[in-house]
Amino acid sequence: MTGVTFSRRSLIVTGASALATGATGLMVPARAKGVAPTPSMRGGSNNYRPGAPIVDRIGGGGFWMTGTVRRAGDGAPLPGQRIQIWAHTTEGHERDPQSHGATLTDANGEFRLEMPQIVPAFGQPHGHLAYDSGAFETVFLRPIMASSKDKTLAAHFVLQPA
Repeated sequence: MTGVTFSRRSLIVTGASALATGATGLMVPARAKGVAPTPSMRGGSNNYRPGAPIVDRIGGGGFWMTGTVRRAGDGAPLPGQRIQIWAHTTEGHERDPQSHGATLTDANGEFRLEMPQIVPAFGQPHGHLAYDSGAFETVFLRPIMASSKDKTLAAHFVLQPA
């Protein structure tokens, strides 16, 4: 029978290695963290109109609202999802019916809708977007533009199944 002998040095090195490995979490199998769902933003539902029509463009255009829609957990793109968009623009207030419209995401979960230039309301140039189709939890977003001179605004949804 062969005996295993440990020197003081090998015990210290082995113990320090085990401690360092455990502290970094390497003793637990690696797991991918899921993509967290997007929370609704406060004030995002202001002037929301259930059932706003799907449109090719809101008003005369000139400004682009863009974004993506993905599924929580795996982050897979979600095609065919309805996104409602409305804002205070050069052609109307965010409460006006003509300032509302909806679009659908493409095969890559991306959406894009042309609308009039967004202008500041209550001191902030911002848009409103909503996912409200029912297969996933409703999410309202209210992204703020860096500048009222910007010609695009993007918003990204990660949806949790309902």
